Amino acid sequence: MSSVRRGGRPVVALGAHVRFRGVRWQVVALAGQRFHLAGEDGADEVVLAGHLFADAGFAVLGAEAEQPQAVPQWGLFETAPAAAREKALAWQRHIREVECGLPGGVGSGGTVRPEYDPDRWTLAQREQAKAQELTALGFGRVSRTTVQRMRLAYRKQGLWGLVDHRTTRSPNGGGRQDERVVAAVKDVLRGRRGRSKGTVKALMPLVAQLLKDRHGDTVPLPAQATFYRLVHQLAHPADHPAHRVRNPPITEDGRKFTPTVALRPGEQVQIDTTRLDVLALFEDGSLGRPELTIAVDVATRAILAAVLCPGGTQAVDAALLLAEMAVPHPARPSWPDALRFAHSTVLPRERLLPLDERLEGAAARPVAVPETIVVDRGKVYLSRAFTGACEALGISVQAAPPFAPTAKSIVERTFGSINTLFCQHLPGYTGSDVTRRGRDVARDACYSVAQLQDLLDEWLVHWHHRPHEGLRHPVLPKIALTPNQMWAALVAVAGYVPVPLSGSDYLELLPVRWQAITERGIRLHHRTYDHDLLGLHRGQSSEVAARGGKWEVHTNPHDVRQIWVRLPGLGLAEIPWIHRDHAHQPFNDRTWQYLKTITTHEADHDVYEARLAEALDELMRRARAGSATRTEQHLLARAATVRTPPPPHPKPDTQAQEPSVPATETGQDSLDDLDQDTEGPAEGEAPDGPAAPVTGYGLYDAQTEALKW
Repeated sequence: MSSVRRGGRPVVALGAHVRFRGVRWQVVALAGQRFHLAGEDGADEVVLAGHLFADAGFAVLGAEAEQPQAVPQWGLFETAPAAAREKALAWQRHIREVECGLPGGVGSGGTVRPEYDPDRWTLAQREQAKAQELTALGFGRVSRTTVQRMRLAYRKQGLWGLVDHRTTRSPNGGGRQDERVVAAVKDVLRGRRGRSKGTVKALMPLVAQLLKDRHGDTVPLPAQATFYRLVHQLAHPADHPAHRVRNPPITEDGRKFTPTVALRPGEQVQIDTTRLDVLALFEDGSLGRPELTIAVDVATRAILAAVLCPGGTQAVDAALLLAEMAVPHPARPSWPDALRFAHSTVLPRERLLPLDERLEGAAARPVAVPETIVVDRGKVYLSRAFTGACEALGISVQAAPPFAPTAKSIVERTFGSINTLFCQHLPGYTGSDVTRRGRDVARDACYSVAQLQDLLDEWLVHWHHRPHEGLRHPVLPKIALTPNQMWAALVAVAGYVPVPLSGSDYLELLPVRWQAITERGIRLHHRTYDHDLLGLHRGQSSEVAARGGKWEVHTNPHDVRQIWVRLPGLGLAEIPWIHRDHAHQPFNDRTWQYLKTITTHEADHDVYEARLAEALDELMRRARAGSATRTEQHLLARAATVRTPPPPHPKPDTQAQEPSVPATETGQDSLDDLDQDTEGPAEGEAPDGPAAPVTGYGLYDAQTEALKW
């Protein structure tokens, strides 16, 4: 049995040879999460999958040579010109055919052409045959050495190594200008350091005089527009006359409907995007229906990931969806134990908890890396960034036929369930059409997109505990199973265990933005990120010419205490927030925006940022002490490490001492009303019985809902 699945990711299967504790073993049996290994010397051993994968020398033998780069640098690849990207993709198929005989890679299927049969010809002979073929196809005069160089570049850098880097180089400082003019401009800029800045135009007579003193009248001054471009290319950010620097400068159809069938988790996952039937408050103060993108597993009907955005879903949002599917979802501190993976009575926690310690604090939801993803023909899902990320993870992308909505019937029906079971209970619900819409829906809308995402994340855990009529067990066909029950039944009979994703793989799939590295570091939303690793790159331009010299930055939308910057020779380096010591637990932009509403704005950015950090520290201290307001408890619920229920007997004037925050920005009024409807007596009244457990945002009581379901 092959040890490599499609896409090159290694798989531990029956008959596979692995290296464990420095010894070669063969997998002779697989029972749940236990591997029965047989050694060459006749020894045998039973090992848990977690111990096997955690071994420092673990490797799937026979898969090292075929395995490509884990996650390509798609952020850089998208910056290359379209023609260069198309040529690189063409080279990729030819390189694969030279290496394994199939243009689609190992396990892609098809017939091996005789001249590229690995069993008949050596690698050098196959490279020579490919050179002759490419020359005949119009690639120019291609030699065997060129094919070999491209093959080695692909092995080392992946698809980025096949790009013609002449199209991605940054322009040199002087371009085609006379070297004497370039030297004169540099000298004038160097002489102006530490002095009051003027304009670029004021530099022209100084450069002209310097050229005349050095070379007489033999070197003419370039035209004004050319001179402006030259200064822009040569000037250091701290020395550029047009740039303000606040600190001292640094030194340098009609088809028959066929039900979709899948027999194991992740075999087929359907992805789609639609507008949610509820109005949300966007950051600019306007109202609109946010876009919801979900991934539904066909075999278990589990919603593996769900991401909300104000509108215009991009390819990077779809790639983030892949990262959400591949890692466990953290449980909120205010959630009851029934919604936690470690306390689930349905999921196989005894077998899976030893494999991944992250499951200890995860929500009771399935986690799976899909094998096949079914998408529509939208531009987002057919983009190079999304399909390339899927290919790197060994995921096959299958585009649905045009004008065939039944090809993704399961995800379409799931959208209907979300609207009827979740959206219609929220303020601002618009209904499925205008005839079902209220007269003044906009007045009821009070949640932001981030708040709706929090509510949806909690509701999804309840969804996986709800029986689904489409899920039936062969032994008990009359009983409808929940997605968690079906996942637990199918995961025990899966035929292989994929090697878990690494941390670097997850970082590559995080959202990408392009920022400049200034003398102070990198500034995002009044937060400054800095580290000694940025020392040589402060004020410098990156090598990515297509982004104007900005640097590739990866951010985690759920934890903004650090960012990751791609630095030469270091890859993605973690850069912390300069006030990270004030944040003892993760926080997101929603908490940061709340702090802005209760902190006086200062003209000095450094002072304002320091005050925001102090406000964050005070907020977290109040939360740990149990004195935070209900709104603040909701704000910290996504990332708090300890569940801190509100005080049992608040004082009558507690609400009067709370900071005044508009309801449109925090949703305080609506959240309080919703909690009062579900959590029992109002504040100050004696409860009739034991105190009710904290149930997050108060949408559902798990025990009560279980009886209804």
